[in-house]
Amino acid sequence: MKQKLDIEFLGRIDYGRAWDLQKELVEARTADPDLPDKLLLLEHPPTYTLGRHGGEENLIYSEAERAEKGIALYHVDRGGDVTYHGPGQLVGYPILNLEHRYGKGIGRTRRYVAGIESILIEALKAFAIDARPYEGFRGVWVEENGVLNKIAAIGVYVNRMGISSHGFALNVKTDLAYFEGIIPCGIQDHDVTSMSRTLGQEITIEDVLPQIVQSFTAVFDYELQPEGTLYANY
Repeated sequence: MKQKLDIEFLGRIDYGRAWDLQKELVEARTADPDLPDKLLLLEHPPTYTLGRHGGEENLIYSEAERAEKGIALYHVDRGGDVTYHGPGQLVGYPILNLEHRYGKGIGRTRRYVAGIESILIEALKAFAIDARPYEGFRGVWVEENGVLNKIAAIGVYVNRMGISSHGFALNVKTDLAYFEGIIPCGIQDHDVTSMSRTLGQEITIEDVLPQIVQSFTAVFDYELQPEGTLYANY
């Protein structure tokens, strides 16, 4: 029997509020590992987050510049370096019991990240975007003018009980100028792009939501939720 996945669409909410909700969901599933897995899908207002391995040197905008531009900053417990979240970017926070899926092996986080990459790649295929992983780097990449640029970032945290938090950020129609305030993921040799830039036409969050849900449930073999629930909060 396929596992069931609860999907919640939150619209655009403050990063701190979403992080608090993740912590609550993780705590509940740590106490009761048999609770159903959960996927939060949402957008954030302009925000930089710095992961566990992030360096302050990768923040280009000063505190005053961030305040002037209305960009929040959070130091968080996910893996990876610094990234940007903002309007036009579809963010997914899967709260999953990876022990149910992968057991207790030390490679489960790596396998989980590879699964998220597959979800994003499959969703992008529906828009005729040829995306791929990039060996040695997390995330999903597309080739533009002979150069690989990042279209989706991935940063996760898995607690001692195998419950995941944080997740992925897919640039749909993101204002890429905000990435000028950081060195995204600490990588200087590659640019950041979006679906809209790659295709040369505007793509909306609403366009992408059904494809992400379909790919997520297919790749991770969940029971697909009933139609009609996708746009409850968008």
